[in-house]
Amino acid sequence: VQLQASGGGLVRAGGSLRLSCAASGSGFSIKGVGWYRQAPGKQRELVAAITSDGNTNYAHSVKGRFTISRDNAKKTVDLQMNSLEPEDTAVYYCNALISSPYVRTYWGQGTQVTVSS
Repeated sequence: VQLQASGGGLVRAGGSLRLSCAASGSGFSIKGVGWYRQAPGKQRELVAAITSDGNTNYAHSVKGRFTISRDNAKKTVDLQMNSLEPEDTAVYYCNALISSPYVRTYWGQGTQVTVSS
C-alpha cells in the first residue's frame, strides 16, 4: 500500500488550495485518515482528520477554513484549504490507518504549501 499526496503549491494570502491523498495497492481498506503539517522549526501537528464513517475533526487554527473529505470508491482523501494565511505555510503530510489485512499506519510523502503575504 502506498499513499501519494499532491496539490501543494504557492498561493497568496486569502487564496485556496486543494490537497489530495490517494491510496494505491490491493487488498486493503482505509480506516481513519489525517492531514498533518510541519512548519520549519516546529513539530508536526494534526490539521484535520476523518474517520471511516465520515466524522471529522479539525485543529482550532483551521476550523471554518479547511474541509476534509473522502471518496471511498476512489480511495482518496482531500483537504480543501480556503482563506489561507502565511501561518499555514508548511509541508503537509497525509496519514492513514489501513487494514491490509493487519492494521498499521502509513504516511504519504509531504507536499509543500507556501502562502505569501
